[in-house]
Amino acid sequence: AQAISAGKDPPPPEQAVQPQQARKMQNDEGRIVDLYLPRKCSATNRLIPAKEHGAVQLNIGQVDEQGRYTGEFFTFALAGFIRQRGESDSCLNRLLHEKGLLTFSK
Repeated sequence: AQAISAGKDPPPPEQAVQPQQARKMQNDEGRIVDLYLPRKCSATNRLIPAKEHGAVQLNIGQVDEQGRYTGEFFTFALAGFIRQRGESDSCLNRLLHEKGLLTFSK
């Protein structure tokens, strides 16, 4: 037999405990967040699978005129097949040039 607490009504349906499959992860602000966000390759825009161990993610920091880190950075992800083909260097140079972080002038 299940004991019912005296004087307390059951919670309304919108506050009732949801089954495990229907639960969503929420942050402190109440926004629904997922546990896993898939990454995309910055060079090809392909999704990088969770089990791909050849992929890398780089954070390139911004610096001021004195060479001090400003706290800002750009994030680039490169898929393993780009690295395996030996094209990661040229892809990263292209991405940095598009962001204005690398110039090819002498």
